[in-house]
Amino acid sequence: MSLDHAISRFVHDGCHLSIGGFTVNRNPMAAVYEIIRQKKRGIHLYAHSNGQGVDELIGGGCVDRLEIAYAGNGRFAPTCVRFRKAVESGELVVEDYSNFQMSLRFTAGAMGLPFLPVKSGIESDIANQWGFKPAARRSDEKIPDLKLCIIDNPFGRWADTTRLVLVPAIEPDVSIIHAQTADSSGTVRIDGLAFTDIEQAKAARHVIVTCETIVDTRQLRKQPERNQLPFFCVDAVVHLPMGAYPTACYGHYDYDPGYLNDYRNYAQNDEHHRNYLDRYIFKTKDHAAFISLQPLHRLNKIKADPDTGYATGLNRL
Repeated sequence: MSLDHAISRFVHDGCHLSIGGFTVNRNPMAAVYEIIRQKKRGIHLYAHSNGQGVDELIGGGCVDRLEIAYAGNGRFAPTCVRFRKAVESGELVVEDYSNFQMSLRFTAGAMGLPFLPVKSGIESDIANQWGFKPAARRSDEKIPDLKLCIIDNPFGRWADTTRLVLVPAIEPDVSIIHAQTADSSGTVRIDGLAFTDIEQAKAARHVIVTCETIVDTRQLRKQPERNQLPFFCVDAVVHLPMGAYPTACYGHYDYDPGYLNDYRNYAQNDEHHRNYLDRYIFKTKDHAAFISLQPLHRLNKIKADPDTGYATGLNRL
């Protein structure tokens, strides 16, 4: 289906939304821009370690609450700019976990379990600093009563593990991921690192997949072991070349350093950021129109080398 239809059908005000990708890699950016364009509000957002997608959703006024391990764009913004501004102003409530804990939380949701145990984090402030107040937890049944729970090991004969951290499952209303390849029924193939995208998808009630190419199902059946997500997990497939831009999509294009540097400068100033939203999102009809605004020489520089899957010779400063 079309992207605007997928977003209007599955992403609603106040929903619990998860987006895939990792920092500046394979964020579902076209979907992010469409959510901003449709002015969705009050979203409870989940991400593993995300950068551009999270920051733009926050900057677009779409997100009230966030659960995440890391929000940053590497050297372009070690801490995402609009994310930081929203936290410091009190506009955004955040509950943070470690990377491994977030992975286990999505895995628990995918397995249909209420929680999973982990050994790490007992001595860290992650266990002590809770973002959501008791009233917020009581008002939304999807927010667990506890951020986490530390218990004594019930199987005491393993003396090296005396205590465990139980982290609650995440079960989003909808997860959105971007992949290299899918067929029209929703079977998905991700090349390169999958991060926690598959767990996020399997944990969700609804799944939107944007993809670079749609192929015949017979092509995916030739190497079925490379397909990570089966069709019965997917509600919407959207054909969107460059759908992760300005982040990278391995094998197709790299991230765009020029765009990410420009975005950081826009994001640091509230008025400049409003102008950015107006020019690049609200005045563009769709992602193709957004891509058409980008300088052609930039797009050519980030094309992936077929041997490495990355852009070779790219100035990443």
